[in-house]
Amino acid sequence: MLVKDWMTRNPVTITPDTPVMEALRIINDRHFRRLPVMDGGRLIGITTRKDLKDAMPSKATTLSVWELNYLLSKLTVSEVMARPVVTAAENEYLEDAALRMQEHRVGGLPVLNDAGQLTGMITTRDILEAFTSILGMQGGGQRLTLEMDDVPGSLAAATSAILPSNIISVATYPGGPGRLRFVIRVSGEGLRDVRERVRQAGISVLD
Repeated sequence: MLVKDWMTRNPVTITPDTPVMEALRIINDRHFRRLPVMDGGRLIGITTRKDLKDAMPSKATTLSVWELNYLLSKLTVSEVMARPVVTAAENEYLEDAALRMQEHRVGGLPVLNDAGQLTGMITTRDILEAFTSILGMQGGGQRLTLEMDDVPGSLAAATSAILPSNIISVATYPGGPGRLRFVIRVSGEGLRDVRERVRQAGISVLD
């Protein structure tokens, strides 16, 4: 699963001289959380809803309306945007981009192609969509959680026991010491007694 398969293409962008008020209007009107900042076709920064709101004067300001409007008209995105920008590459694995988002505590990454051009945005929403797809949520069926010894052949034993039901998806995560948990979604023939078949094969069925 590559970033380019899940990213939002052709993102809306702004320039560094875009007024903060205009950038905030775009974010609010389009229901975005972040905007890439471009200069001459080159990605130079990114700004978020929080960055823009934090740049606004406090409600406790003593400035007059005229002074406030004047200052806001002069405040541009270049003064509040984040740089350098943490990015993702079109052809990298989705999980690598997700890990980078987690490490940098950001909710989205601009995506660049091999030529360094901005081609999309990958966000936590896109990651969640990919996650539910991997787990086969749209495929219906039943969900099984199995716990087995973390040794070669465990998955093969589970799939043999599940037959003749069809396996839609498989995901794993650590169980107890030396154990591994398999989250398997199954459909088709034999669903009524699939759990019993798996138990009879000596496999622990958690749900």
